[in-house]
Amino acid sequence: MDKKKLAIIGTAGIPSEYGGFETLVEHLTYELNDKMNMTVYCSGKKYNKEGRKKSHNGARLVYLPFHANGFQSIIYDSISILHAVFYADVLLVLGVSAGLLLPLIRLFTGKKIITSIDGLEWKRSKWNKMTRWFLWLSEWCAVKASHANIADNESIQDYTAMRYGSLSNIIEYGADHVMPVKPQEDDYTRYPFLVRTYAIKVCRIEPENNIHIVLDAFAAMDNYNLVVVGNWNASEYGIALREKYSTGKNIIMLDPIYNQRDINMLRSNAVVYVHGHSAGGTNPSLVEAMHLHLPVIAFGVNYNRTTTEGKALYFRTSEDLKKIVSGVRLRELKQTGAAMGAIADRRYKWSVIAGKYLYLVNAVCDNSIAHNLKPSAGRRISASHLADIGISHLQTTALFYEKR
Repeated sequence: MDKKKLAIIGTAGIPSEYGGFETLVEHLTYELNDKMNMTVYCSGKKYNKEGRKKSHNGARLVYLPFHANGFQSIIYDSISILHAVFYADVLLVLGVSAGLLLPLIRLFTGKKIITSIDGLEWKRSKWNKMTRWFLWLSEWCAVKASHANIADNESIQDYTAMRYGSLSNIIEYGADHVMPVKPQEDDYTRYPFLVRTYAIKVCRIEPENNIHIVLDAFAAMDNYNLVVVGNWNASEYGIALREKYSTGKNIIMLDPIYNQRDINMLRSNAVVYVHGHSAGGTNPSLVEAMHLHLPVIAFGVNYNRTTTEGKALYFRTSEDLKKIVSGVRLRELKQTGAAMGAIADRRYKWSVIAGKYLYLVNAVCDNSIAHNLKPSAGRRISASHLADIGISHLQTTALFYEKR
């Protein structure tokens, strides 16, 4: 039997250096290369011509001369989709930038479409009203046109069911590629703070990640050290924060670290992981910290509570965070870290994640995607029906429109 041809669209490409979708595709191609013929679209702006590979992990690589993020992502994803319809059986579209094109692909071709929602991009505070409207419309088209949707978090599944009447398939991220690393002598030279106890946060420096709240809290507690790794120079927000807090003796602000060994070493030797994300679904940096058995202090939105199964510590304000950091006992931190590790070991493994993607590809090809909800029916779904289709958590819309 011929292998199915899968086109993976919407990432900067592989080999991956940074980013949740890129890491996902890195592991999907590694785990499934003997089961499908895969093509991955890559940004020509990310990989110079001399360093480009024709294949990786058994997947064919196709390069396009556009950025994978920002406004160019619409062009990048659209051209990737148009190219893929000439050979692929299934289009796996990661993100909704080119969502407006998908209804036409569904109408005029026989290609199967799987779309990963990638959080609620239109809700991010960095976008203006026009951009938010466009992103929401793209999301609507993507959800409606796809043969199957992927949500990386139960809360996103709830959202698509309530807003669109579509039952998404929950597939999270793996984290077992992350391993604890013991510092070597030269690590202490490069990162002198390793000799102290410290909290760590790794993220993009964006308002919805609430870096300002975290920095404000730790700036007022100079006996507690904080290390933040992120792209400080990518926005006015990041530049302003760096200028304001970089003089703090207990705050270490590092630029992005792409070396997996180094970032693993910094995280695995922290005493606690602070997760400030307030938008999106299952965040890769969070599940990676959980896999390292780090105690997690997370921003108290439903996405984070779902990922951590309500067993982390949660904050909303800098005052909340200060009370947790200054008041938590070592025994409680150890218990929280053990709980995070147990959840990650059970749920966030790449072999499990890849198996779910393989099942979904086969299911759309066999027309066996089962459960659909009628549009606008979400508020009237009975608890017993939800239990029958395996999503008994979907019982209120209040969780999907949380105010920051």
